[in-house]
Amino acid sequence: MNANLIDKDTSSADLDRLQSIAAEVLQHARAGGASEADVAASIDLGLSVNVRLGEVETVERTRDRGVSVTVWFGKRKGSASTADLDPASIRQTVEHACAIARHTEEDPANGLADPALYATDRPDLDLWHPWDITAEEAIDLAVAMEDAGRALDPRIGNSDGASVQVGALLSAYANSAGFMGAERSTHHSLSAVLIASDGNGMQRDYWYDSARAPGDLADAAAIGRKAGERTLARLGARGLSTRECPVLFAPEVARSLIGHFLSAISGGALYRRASFLVDHVGKSVFPDWMQIAERPRIPRGLCSAAFDSEGVATRDSDLITGGVLARYILGSYSARRLGLASTGNAGGVHNVIVQPGSDDFAALLKRMHTGLLVTELMGQGVSLVTGDYSRGASGFWVENGEIAHPVEEITIAGNLADMFKGVAAVGRDVDHRSHLLTGSILLERMTVAGEG
Repeated sequence: MNANLIDKDTSSADLDRLQSIAAEVLQHARAGGASEADVAASIDLGLSVNVRLGEVETVERTRDRGVSVTVWFGKRKGSASTADLDPASIRQTVEHACAIARHTEEDPANGLADPALYATDRPDLDLWHPWDITAEEAIDLAVAMEDAGRALDPRIGNSDGASVQVGALLSAYANSAGFMGAERSTHHSLSAVLIASDGNGMQRDYWYDSARAPGDLADAAAIGRKAGERTLARLGARGLSTRECPVLFAPEVARSLIGHFLSAISGGALYRRASFLVDHVGKSVFPDWMQIAERPRIPRGLCSAAFDSEGVATRDSDLITGGVLARYILGSYSARRLGLASTGNAGGVHNVIVQPGSDDFAALLKRMHTGLLVTELMGQGVSLVTGDYSRGASGFWVENGEIAHPVEEITIAGNLADMFKGVAAVGRDVDHRSHLLTGSILLERMTVAGEG
């Protein structure tokens, strides 16, 4: 490490060390009697700077290390982990995993992923873009971001701060079936949260950007100004009476709907029969024009990977085709529980894309005509078992296709099955700051509960 976060010249050596550690762990596991084993080793580097009202609040540097090992004695499984890469600690961690495995019950679904599914091609996905920035430079950037937002209007008299986050991850995965893979990636972000007040009270809002490469981040001052504009727009927020109406989810909250869908088709929920989408492959879930796909190998994608956390190759595939559920999201364990094959999703999904429509945000407002624009969600009132949905929300009331006034302290409610079927449009205003890529989503109707 140099004065900055990442020394580009040592990352390859660190990856080699992680792979050596992984090989060492597998040797210890075999010596301990394990019939199968796998290991994940990582070095997670970070720089985090936070300022508020022009003053530094925190500067944190992290260099977290970790090794996790899983062993199988037949169909009995044990896992252990350590943050100490000392050889003695690693041996002790393997011994703990073996001891656990010897005392657990057999599970027929246990074991490594099918070797026939392992990744053999590992293209460069352009994920490694270290940010050559010092803590002092990061502080200056955060101050400039906050200042740009505060300078917009004298009503922005306070702030919850601005932050610069710089990160890099080096990781290696190996197993006793012969798979060994190593990856390095970076992730950076800028954010600002501002507070404005007038005679009607106080409001806060935020904006941020996130990218693999620092050169792909939006201008810091522009982020600050956007946070300020959003905060000012919320001044004068009022409640709504209870009603049913169309609801438009802005892109930054629309992805939560896609997240609920992904959770409902994930193996863990399915084999426990704790999802309202159990046994839905081949059935209609969304309108017949809806398309959702997983694209794991997008260059610089925020969740791109050549293989999943079990070494299984990732691949482009559809989740929703013509509104119909094409497949589930499975790792090897959940796949075996369901009598299916892994989909390369151990550890989660990679770059899910909701096919956008032709309408931009303004056109979607016109299309909705009168209804609720949601820009923030609160609470966790979602049941995957039943699909029941109820969350606190704030945003804007829309009349005649134009934003009329901000609203707050409301609840939106429905059932996810009905909400998915009731998607009227997906905008082309795609938010690229997440691995769930979607534009605004317009729902035909939801219950909005307000003052009465």
